[in-house]
Amino acid sequence: MAVLKSRSPAMIYCLFLALLLLVMVLGSASVGAARLSLETVWHVLLNFIFGGADQTFEGSAAAARMIVLDVRLPRIMTALLVGASLGVAGVVLQGLLLNPLADPFTIGVSAGAAFGATVAILIPSIWPVLAWLAGYALIPWFAFTGAVLSLALVYFLARSRGRVLPESMILAGVIVASFLSALISFCQSIAGEELAAVVFWIMGSFSGTSWSQVLLLLPYLLISYVIIQAHAGALNIMAMGDNTALQLGVEVYKIRRRLLLLAALLSAAAVSVSGVIGFVGLVVPHINRILLGPDHRRLLPASALLGGVILVGADTLARTVAGATEIPVGVVTALLGAPFFCIIFKKKFHDDK
Repeated sequence: MAVLKSRSPAMIYCLFLALLLLVMVLGSASVGAARLSLETVWHVLLNFIFGGADQTFEGSAAAARMIVLDVRLPRIMTALLVGASLGVAGVVLQGLLLNPLADPFTIGVSAGAAFGATVAILIPSIWPVLAWLAGYALIPWFAFTGAVLSLALVYFLARSRGRVLPESMILAGVIVASFLSALISFCQSIAGEELAAVVFWIMGSFSGTSWSQVLLLLPYLLISYVIIQAHAGALNIMAMGDNTALQLGVEVYKIRRRLLLLAALLSAAAVSVSGVIGFVGLVVPHINRILLGPDHRRLLPASALLGGVILVGADTLARTVAGATEIPVGVVTALLGAPFFCIIFKKKFHDDK
């Protein structure tokens, strides 16, 4: 497959992804238990964007507006932002750690978020007196705290003589993730009536998301992306190895700490509202690297768009393919992502040989 190395084809590819994302948003908003026409969805969205008056919607039109704006669109936008966040985080982690298998799972961020959410879900059964604190609004904050603390632990374990090497980060991440997974399994064994909620969250879902999740994610994604994109050139140089980057004047260890923190914050914010969703941060960078080459200046925007496309599509399948029964979106991404990644891995192995 030809690599789109020049600027114009790469821009065309990103424009194609943006248009595809728009089409998928419209299509996803139109399907569900109550099917709506694309024309109706488009009219509702235009009215919402340009501030049309609510009284123009009456009867079935008012119901359509409520379905699109209050139920489906917040969920779609959350999936889009989570996909973009995981895609960008995957690119950064693979570029920093020089490991094609690096993603939020590898450095323990996802496991930390899962453990934090599990604790939040179990609070009412452990301390009934604190049940009034343990609504589902508390789960994102516990998950986010767990993710950040797990990153801090990984960084502490990997740090030696003031430096963090990529191979140490990977090993420390595996150790912390394994330990946290064991704690999650222990919590599941004592969960009792809350077991279903724990399992469903760990498998990933956008069920019940609202505009508050969108507003929570958006600042993290925008601020982190702008800073990461500004370091795209440094990422390209660091991919040649620490010694080469240092000789070229790149502050390797300082930039690595900064970008690791930003990638972890992106992952933590994403996982805290969606649960654990695998393979997006792993597969998306590989697809774009095949198509665009290793230049992070092109990989980052393309991965944000492709991550959104994949997760919006996966969530649409998750809530429609089984009729009234909703499948956890993490199951869909695993079922689609694992075989696809195996094909990519096998093809790359043969190409290298």
